[in-house]
Amino acid sequence: MFWLAALMSFAIVGLIVTGVYLETRPAASLQLPRWSKPAVGGQLLVFVAAQVGLLLLGIDEAFAEEATAGAGEVSIGMGIAILGAGIPTALSTIGAGIAVGPIGAASLAAITEKPETLGRTLIYLGLAEGIAIYGLVISILLLNRI
Repeated sequence: MFWLAALMSFAIVGLIVTGVYLETRPAASLQLPRWSKPAVGGQLLVFVAAQVGLLLLGIDEAFAEEATAGAGEVSIGMGIAILGAGIPTALSTIGAGIAVGPIGAASLAAITEKPETLGRTLIYLGLAEGIAIYGLVISILLLNRI
């Protein structure tokens, strides 16, 4: 089980390093070697295989231990459940950030040209920000079920 978590951690770190490398290099001067496409595909395959392996092999450990009240220790299953409850908030916050950026820039441009459009642009920004609130509500509901 630990080798699988280490393999997945290695895959995540590799994806992060690749993303930082590709982000810091200018797109015009970026010429990837011929082997990079299969390497990124292999990295993605290892990541997905580690995820599936954790689900298949780690499910026994998640349900094997019974929760003891007042023990002070968190079992592996409880830790995975808490991480799973936080995922909706994380993904919805990222989605809201992606949505609010262009909407905010466009609303500022629209308000500059026509100040009477302030109300409409606030509604659009509120709808985009609501995505994060929905994810937070789902996380709270999931935490109540744990």
